[in-house]
Amino acid sequence: MTKKICVIGLGYIGFPTSLVFARAGFEVIGVDVSERVVSALNAGEVHIEENGLEEIFQDVRTNYAFKAQRHPEPADTYIIAVPTPVNADHTANVDYVVSATEAVLPYLRKGNTVIVESTIPPRTIDDVVAPVLTKAGWRVGEEIYLAHCPERVLPGRIFQELVENNRIVGGYNPQSAEKAAEVYRAFVKGEIILTSATSAEMAKLMENTFRDVNIALANELAKVSASIGVDALEVIGLANKHPRVNLHTPGPGVGGHCIAVDPYFIIEKAPELTPLMTASRAINNSMPAFVVEQTGKITPSHAGKRVAVFGITYKGNVDDIRESPALEVVHMLGENGFDVRVHDPHVLAELAPFPMFTAEEAVADAECLLILTDHNEFKALDLSLLSRMKSPVILDTKNCVESSHVPQSAGKLYNYGNLHELSRVDTVAVPVSQLA
Repeated sequence: MTKKICVIGLGYIGFPTSLVFARAGFEVIGVDVSERVVSALNAGEVHIEENGLEEIFQDVRTNYAFKAQRHPEPADTYIIAVPTPVNADHTANVDYVVSATEAVLPYLRKGNTVIVESTIPPRTIDDVVAPVLTKAGWRVGEEIYLAHCPERVLPGRIFQELVENNRIVGGYNPQSAEKAAEVYRAFVKGEIILTSATSAEMAKLMENTFRDVNIALANELAKVSASIGVDALEVIGLANKHPRVNLHTPGPGVGGHCIAVDPYFIIEKAPELTPLMTASRAINNSMPAFVVEQTGKITPSHAGKRVAVFGITYKGNVDDIRESPALEVVHMLGENGFDVRVHDPHVLAELAPFPMFTAEEAVADAECLLILTDHNEFKALDLSLLSRMKSPVILDTKNCVESSHVPQSAGKLYNYGNLHELSRVDTVAVPVSQLA
């Protein structure tokens, strides 16, 4: 039975996973290439935001076995939880996964299990990771066991879902699947399903592709509704009264290192067979331009006009800005001549890609307050902020501010229910290339 686990990558998945394993009684070595991350953790400071993280980390430091360092060491199981970036052509960059696999080679011993949790294209375990181990002289599936066990947790609920969710364990061979399953049985209360590595890879990608396609449908509905004078939010509510319909809610685009990325990993394997996935990606990628266009309708002759942007993370109440559509919105607003002031209470100024302002500074003399993230702070918006604006107009792209919360005397609130009310003159000229 595994006693010692080495987790490679201490990001949004690897770090919480390390803590859960530690609390389950394992000795855990957390490895990250970032000296900043390692130093912070060894000083007792967390480097990401997640519900319950600080309390659980302090509990682990006090009562369990966890340490952070820059390099691996001998262990029974190695878990690879490094990022899988997307190249400029939307293909997967598996270099980090390969580097992490190569990093553990000097420490591997017969009987070890290597588990890749990173999201990867189909056949990466068979065609990329296994050959690295084979080249090093190991008989994969006999001497060294290899599996893909994709994470499937929701930020904000990571610690709950790591334990309670069902877990897919995809083995390089059946023996590898069983060895990896033994590791997760230590704490997973959900069902543990054993399958092949390729099926596990595809299942993870399809979970998020399913969501991407359905979000694209909602976003396309929002565009059509704004064009023909329909309340998209009312239509969604009515349609969802049907017992077999569950339309999503439109937004400013899709972000995070899952839904905005995973479909591409399938598309790259068979681009001629994935027109629906490709179209959905294009629709969701077009939403930042659509948001900028609506902002331009609120502020005609927009050159130099100030826009306050509230929220740049990809979802509410987290600090994660990976693939956030808000970043593209801010960039495009600047390109179109707006004076943009960004406020996000969950993003540290030193880690933000733009200058950050307090809420009061951001709205001062602004002609539009653009909400791009549904943080709780924005759902209960302080209406006194509107009095600081030159024109108290809110464009809520996350549909998070209740219309009853903003009386007409305080300002005007636009969301996907009433975009058709906006003037159609003097709109922002967004380049066609940015609509795809």
